[in-house]
Parts: sequence; C-alpha cells; structure tokens
Amino acid sequence: MTADATSPQRADLAQPIFAGALAAVVGSASTFTLVLAALAAAGASPQQAGSGLLSICMAIGLLNIVIAWRVKVPVSFAWTTPGMAFLLTVGEPPGGFPAVAGAFVVCAGLIALTGLIRPLGRAIAAIPAAIANAMLAGMLLTLCLAPINAVAEMPWHTLPILVTWGLALRYARRYAVPLAVCATAIVLVTTTHLPAGTFDGAWPMLVPVMPVFTLDAIVRIALPLYIVTMASQNLPGIAVMQSNGFRVQPAPLFVITGLSSAATAFFGGPTGNLAAITAAICAGPEAHPDPDKRWPAPVAAGFTYVLFGLTASLAAAFIAASPPLLIQAVAGLALFSSLAAALGAALAEEQSRLPAILTFVATASGVTILGVGAPFWGLVGGIVLLLLLRRTGRS
Repeated sequence: MTADATSPQRADLAQPIFAGALAAVVGSASTFTLVLAALAAAGASPQQAGSGLLSICMAIGLLNIVIAWRVKVPVSFAWTTPGMAFLLTVGEPPGGFPAVAGAFVVCAGLIALTGLIRPLGRAIAAIPAAIANAMLAGMLLTLCLAPINAVAEMPWHTLPILVTWGLALRYARRYAVPLAVCATAIVLVTTTHLPAGTFDGAWPMLVPVMPVFTLDAIVRIALPLYIVTMASQNLPGIAVMQSNGFRVQPAPLFVITGLSSAATAFFGGPTGNLAAITAAICAGPEAHPDPDKRWPAPVAAGFTYVLFGLTASLAAAFIAASPPLLIQAVAGLALFSSLAAALGAALAEEQSRLPAILTFVATASGVTILGVGAPFWGLVGGIVLLLLLRRTGRS
C-alpha cells in the first residue's frame, strides 16, 4: 500500500484540521485563566504558574500529535478542567507549591497504575453503548444550547456566524463548521481589544519545581484530584470514543497520560488526561464524514496547543478578553451532529431507553456530588437502572 493510500488526500485535510483547531480553542477558551488561577491559588508564583501552563500545553500537544498520528485514531488529550476547579478551592497547603507538585506526581502515578491493573481497564471498556451515548449527549447539551443563548445576549456578534453556518450547510455542507470558525475569528479580531501591556512577558519559560511529598497534600489534593480526573475526564473520554465507533484500549492511554503528567509536575504542570467534550469535536462526524479520516483533527489540535503554550500569556489575555459565550456558540454548532448521533444511538433500543434517559438528564444537570461531576453520576445511575431492569426482566 502506498503512502498516498494510507494518508488522507489534501482535499480531505481542511475539514479535520479546522475541527482540531476549534477543539483546541474551545478547550483553552474557558480554562486557560482557570489553570493560571488554580495554580496561583495553590501557591505558585506568576513564573511557576506560567511554567505549569506551558508544560501542560506542550505535553498534551505532543500527545495529541504523536498518538493520533501513530494509531490513526482521533484520540484526544487535554488537562483536567474539573481538577483545576477543585484545586482552586483547596488553597495553598503546608509545604507550598512544591507540595502541590508532589500531589500532581502522586495523582499521575495512580492514573498510570489504573492502566496497569487490567480489570479496571476492562471494566471501563465494557460500558454499555447506549449509556455511553446518553452520557455524551448530556455532556454536549449545554454547549449545543450556547448558539441560542448567544443570539439572545449578543445578536449582532452571533447572527453573522449563524448565517454563515446555515448558508454553508445549504451549499457546502462539509465546510459549514470551518466557515463558521472563520466567521467567528473575524468577529473576535474586529471586536476584541487587548489591554495595554499584553505583549510584555508574552513568552513563558519552564521553571523547575522540585516536588515535596506530604501526607496532607496527598490526602487533600492527590486522591481527590485522581478521583475527579478519572470520573469527570477519563471515563467520559472513553465513552466519547466508543459512541463515535472507535474501540480504544484504555489501559495504554492511562499509562501514557500518567507518565506525561508526572513529567509535567516537575515544572508545575497540572494533570493531563483524555479529552471529553473536545474529543467529540475531533472524533465526531463534523471532523470528517469518513471515520478513518478524522485522525488529523487531534494532530491539528496538538499543534494549536503547542502554539498556545509558546504564547501562553498572550493567548490567555486574548481569550480572557473575548466573549466566552461566542466561542462556546461556534463549538455548539460543531457539535450538533454529534448530539444528534448520540441521542439516536442512546434511544435506539427500547430495553435500554429509560436507563439512557436517566443518564442523559443526570449528566445534563451539571450537578456535583462529593466533588465528582455529573457525567460520573449519570453513568452510574444509568448502569444501575439497566442492570435492575435486566434482573427484573429475568425474574
């Protein structure tokens, strides 16, 4: 087989590249400042916080590029957004930021061990398809509502994007989302004003942080961070891949993300993991109608993350100055097809319809219980109800 036969044709690259770049922008838009704020709240200096953001951007960028290119599957990686939200509430522990870095190392080790213990990996891979699709649909619903909310709050910014998307659906369906992204970029460039001094210190540097291991940081930070990351990122990430028809082996991915997270911890970087919502952009039909040609999307996302990392301060300022709802709106347009496909697959079989609906509404509720996000509780509730109904049917 020739190289031309094994790689996408040039004409097929534009759509997944736009989808991957959009995924990286969406993944960064609302979380760049969250990462910086969480690291600062945990005791990091401005230089250490910038180093942490740079290291995690480089790590997940390289993971997206290398893994997707290697296996030709649109598997995506990101940092733990729920974990950063949790870290923001913890504050600086005894031992300061080095103790936080030690907690990052412990959390990374636990994620790697999860991949090495085979029964755990097999259990994750055995999630019922209907439940996985319902959880994905619940996760996507909020973003898919963003275009409607954006029209209500900022109509003159949003309507040009929606008109571009609608006309492209009619005359060039494959490029509807890329053209909507271009329209969004034009709107942002013409309406976003960066504050004075934005370009001062725009190039962050890696600052080594020697981890310190304390019982307090391990109990208060490492263990909850591990649970939150597995429940709110890695499990949904596997479910997203399954719902789009990609059967991935979770164990090697957990080991890889664990090892890379341990490395970034020595530069103050937070934990990395499988992407969830942004993975739906890269692995869904909007990335390409042909599933075999979607893998360039994570590669493009990886290069975008690396670029963001190299200009972390500038990117954070631009994203912070941009309307978050507008970026979420174009992401919602890109996820319409994924939401429709997930709902269709979740409700296809009558015997699993009620458990799927329970999973969908619980996930869409956005509730957090015991520090664990709604996707996990939706997954647990749906599986429990599915098992209960199957047992009742046998009786």
